[in-house]
Amino acid sequence: MPLPDRRELIADTAIDTVATAGLRGLTHRAVDAAAGLPAGSTSYYFRTRGALIGACYLRLAELSVADVDRWEARHGSVDPDSAAQALAGLLHHWLTADRNRQLARFELSLEATRRPELRADLHTAGLAARARAAALLERLGAPRPAQAADLLVAWTDGLLYDRLAGATAATRPAPDVGELTAAVRRMLTAALSD
Repeated sequence: MPLPDRRELIADTAIDTVATAGLRGLTHRAVDAAAGLPAGSTSYYFRTRGALIGACYLRLAELSVADVDRWEARHGSVDPDSAAQALAGLLHHWLTADRNRQLARFELSLEATRRPELRADLHTAGLAARARAAALLERLGAPRPAQAADLLVAWTDGLLYDRLAGATAATRPAPDVGELTAAVRRMLTAALSD
């Protein structure tokens, strides 16, 4: 497996830093130390903290699109049942193995509501997710795929947020794939209806 390039390494490390220490813990020095890089490396690539946060948004979107690409490569034909099973598997992965990535995404999204200069990167990242969802829903026969994609992304984000950071997240185990599949089937049924 090839080594990640320096920018990817920094962005990935920054995402993990945000997930574990919050935005207050996101400093160039903290990312250098966590990534095992010489002091000053992060600031060489991302001069400001805002640029580092922007790199996180864009990397999160890139990783999410790559997750969807892997799903599409494994599942040639698309029908509502296979889409529900695949999306449930993806959600399970995001709730378990890639939990930190989702926590960082929520933390960064909240920051963008308070800092207008960060909204453009968040918007760009969000458009990528909606475009992929719309393409999937169009293939599944949604009468209005763009509107259905907005709903599907919102439902998915709500489910992830509830299970990772919601009021009962600390006291509930991660849902299993079967439970997620049932929830996704309901979401897709609603998204595909007129």
